Amino acid sequence: MSGAIMHGPRSLLPLRLATVVFEAGGRRIVDGVSLTLAAGVRTVVVGPNGAGKSVLLRLCHGLLQPTAGKIVWNAPELPGEARRQAMVFQRPVLLRRSALANVTHALAVARVPRSEREGRAREALRKVGLEALALHPARVLSGGEQQRVALARVWALNPEVLFLDEPTANLDPGATHEIERVIEAMHAAGTKIVMVTHNLGQAKRLGDEILFLHQGRVVERAPADRFFKRPASKEAAQFLEGELPW
Repeated sequence: MSGAIMHGPRSLLPLRLATVVFEAGGRRIVDGVSLTLAAGVRTVVVGPNGAGKSVLLRLCHGLLQPTAGKIVWNAPELPGEARRQAMVFQRPVLLRRSALANVTHALAVARVPRSEREGRAREALRKVGLEALALHPARVLSGGEQQRVALARVWALNPEVLFLDEPTANLDPGATHEIERVIEAMHAAGTKIVMVTHNLGQAKRLGDEILFLHQGRVVERAPADRFFKRPASKEAAQFLEGELPW
């Protein structure tokens, strides 16, 4: 009798959005977006203020539900299972405990066995360059260090997809460089990166493809090199020239 073949969980990706609309306060913030997010490439979302970038990320992550349209994962996460996609915000929300305890808490919530938590948490902190600060209170760390704790908390869970909403918006160039290094390392380890940024230099450095949003619509989607050198839409060209409000 042949043995049963054990298969791991099916990939979450691709993620498909079909004519997604989100309205709030009588305003249509996301207006009929249809797109597919596939594994591998780093997707960076850019556009002027009010374009709907952060709302689009929250819809994909599941924090918001669309007013109309559908958002469908290839293999949806199941209740009770560990999350396989995560989101890091512009301002991390950290617990009043050490950096290490912040990460072990996330592992506990994900039902990782107690015996594995500290080892995995310390390894995640090592990956983001904070091993030496593991026992420091997380809330007294610098802004860049706090953001790296948030990234360590996510990385310890080995997410398949990571959504990042302006992760370096309030940081100085040195801290920004450290965060970008961590994002690159997570991408290299196999995590799909979907990131919103206002920093066009960062979009060039970290993006394989660019999604350009304007007035709630995806006006252009292109490889990063082509988008920055030869934007196909009038709106994208105006944005890159600084003619649209940031």
